Amino acid sequence: MISKKTLIDYKPDYQAGEVVLIDKSQRKSSFDCVYKVRKAVEVKKVGHAGTLDPSATGLVIVCTGRMTKEISGIQGQEKNYIGIITLGKTTASYDAETPFEFEKDFSGITKEEIYGVRDSFVGLINQIPPMYSAVKIHGKALYKYARKGVEIERKSREVVVSKFEITEINLPDIHFDITCTKGTYIRVIANDFGQTLGCGAYLKSLRRISIGAYNVEDAFSIEEFKEYYAKQSSHVDSEII
Repeated sequence: MISKKTLIDYKPDYQAGEVVLIDKSQRKSSFDCVYKVRKAVEVKKVGHAGTLDPSATGLVIVCTGRMTKEISGIQGQEKNYIGIITLGKTTASYDAETPFEFEKDFSGITKEEIYGVRDSFVGLINQIPPMYSAVKIHGKALYKYARKGVEIERKSREVVVSKFEITEINLPDIHFDITCTKGTYIRVIANDFGQTLGCGAYLKSLRRISIGAYNVEDAFSIEEFKEYYAKQSSHVDSEII
């Protein structure tokens, strides 16, 4: 595994297969991480173990070479997120990526109501994938329909939220810490949370902290990974000389 804990004298073989931990920045896609790692290590076979929305930050696991065969196994592990749900406004994408659609007063919402609603989202829950998502229907990603203002019927999916902690309430913002299974849309939780409270809500911010035992604290930013790769390559070259 390539992370901040990896020693400089480690000799990775990206062609044979490595797991690289990347801390994705905001406004970058998960594919950007894959592209930049591929470009740096000059290996064609590179993929990521779980998409993270462009507006979100945090852990993206990039696999190279034969380790791409392990992607499905990594994707299946639980994921931990922290973020902010903001009450009183809704958007079509359920996050801050699209304009506000509706606003509603939230001043009457109590902490007791918030914790009560939180409890209803713990355990096995059903979600309908958002229109602004990469889920494909009739061979076309939903977000492509959404951008044209077309609503497509979607089937609900079962996901499991094993932990949902409210870490701070400073209305309209609700800070949370969620651990959930593969395929869980935190944006949908935010939207459904607001609907249940009756005032609407959207996902203001999101950061992925971990996937299974892999933690963002050990992850490189893309620039840090490029620096690590350059130093490691120089170190190996000096040994050969």
